[in-house]
Amino acid sequence: MNPNTPIIVGIGQLAQKGVDLDKALEPIELMIRAAEAAAQDTGHPEILSKLDSVRVVRGRWRYKQPAGFIATRLGSPDAELIGTPFGGNAVQGLVNRSALDILAGKNTLVLLTGAEAGHTQAKLHKIGREMTYTKTAGSYDGMLDEEVPMAGEAEIARGIQSPLQMYPIFENAIRYQRGESISEHVARISELWAGFNAVAQKNPHAWLRKPLDAEAIRTPSESNRLISFPYPKLMNSNNAVDMSAALIMCSVEVAKRYSIDPSLWVFPWSGASAHDTYLVSERDNLHSSPAIRIAGKRALELAGLATSELDHVDVYSCFPSAVQVAASELGLDQLKPLTITGGLTFGGGPLNNYVMHSIARMVELARLHPDDKGLITANGGFLTKHAFGVYSSTPPPKDFQFADVQSEVDLLPTRQWLENFNGSVVIESYTVMYNGGQPVMGHVACLTGDGKRTWANTQDVNLLLGMTSEEFCGRAGHINGQGRLSMG
Repeated sequence: MNPNTPIIVGIGQLAQKGVDLDKALEPIELMIRAAEAAAQDTGHPEILSKLDSVRVVRGRWRYKQPAGFIATRLGSPDAELIGTPFGGNAVQGLVNRSALDILAGKNTLVLLTGAEAGHTQAKLHKIGREMTYTKTAGSYDGMLDEEVPMAGEAEIARGIQSPLQMYPIFENAIRYQRGESISEHVARISELWAGFNAVAQKNPHAWLRKPLDAEAIRTPSESNRLISFPYPKLMNSNNAVDMSAALIMCSVEVAKRYSIDPSLWVFPWSGASAHDTYLVSERDNLHSSPAIRIAGKRALELAGLATSELDHVDVYSCFPSAVQVAASELGLDQLKPLTITGGLTFGGGPLNNYVMHSIARMVELARLHPDDKGLITANGGFLTKHAFGVYSSTPPPKDFQFADVQSEVDLLPTRQWLENFNGSVVIESYTVMYNGGQPVMGHVACLTGDGKRTWANTQDVNLLLGMTSEEFCGRAGHINGQGRLSMG
């Protein structure tokens, strides 16, 4: 075997629950604890003092640059320091880069970590307090990618800048494309999410392991308030979690040097990445993802595997629409388990670092079933940035393979967009936003007669109620030049 073959040898996952607010750990401390757990997992905790790179996934915290503080605390003050921009694709992207760096001999022992403390932050906010953050200084030695805005002028003009708004717009486009009624659609996606809940019940690391059936997931209640049509709270990512995770990657040569038990080794076989148009306004449609289709299938091709040969799959699951699009593009059976964690609703959604937990869980399963093969999918932005990885405890038939397929994605059709349009349109998709259980705003994606995309809003209560009970996709409407939609 190539001595530079990259492997994952240590994993750590933590969930901070039931802790007194004054004793709750901040994210940087959660990362350190996860790193220490990952080192213990290798059987050789002393390796933390030998790290040559510390790579931290960006979180919703206020540290300038936490990697240097972490490296020093762990005994590797001279380690290279790498950061990431925002995006749920960052962890898998970081694993792919780390595997390439190890294979090339650039690095030999790498720590990846990330954490969020959304649960504690929410509790502090309720009593008028803020979390205290350790002050950190310095700059990263390098970044995984550049930060790119996900919302453009046309979306911003209508106030559409949040995943809570955009993913249900994708969801309703999926329903229309499938030809389902509203009731059929809600029943189907609640069954999909009940399947995720069933997996969470068996995952010892899941944040929410309470059994919930499809009816409970789709039925609005005091604890399951409507957020954005058609999603109640239990179809949204659960970001109010205190969770951290860490991965330790090294070369086979280093693993042998430290006598790390080969039964702990898990091999990244292949990876791929690409992004759809950064602006949703430029996409050909709102129910598909060329980048997922091309990059996901390329990752499998590089591993020499067909979709049917996968034993484990974790599809990025911030919202049901993200799962359906990825499953459709990759040819995955949506009646079979599409998660190994329970997803971001039930497994827990520590923002950009969720995939660290899904990879750690994949490592656990791979160690239990050495011949199995698993696929991780990762998604950032508004179904925008995508990364994929194939894993197994069985050594790959050839060195780790990676492909950036952006040039192929960029050849596919896109649309022009308009910020302010005055005239007749056809509704492409929409969502209705709720506040206090009441519909307050409709965001609508529209197509003009010449195929350009534009956006509109409505606060007409009767129209909003109609949108949640009748199919509005495909209907004709009018925009007044200032982004206000009217029908008829």
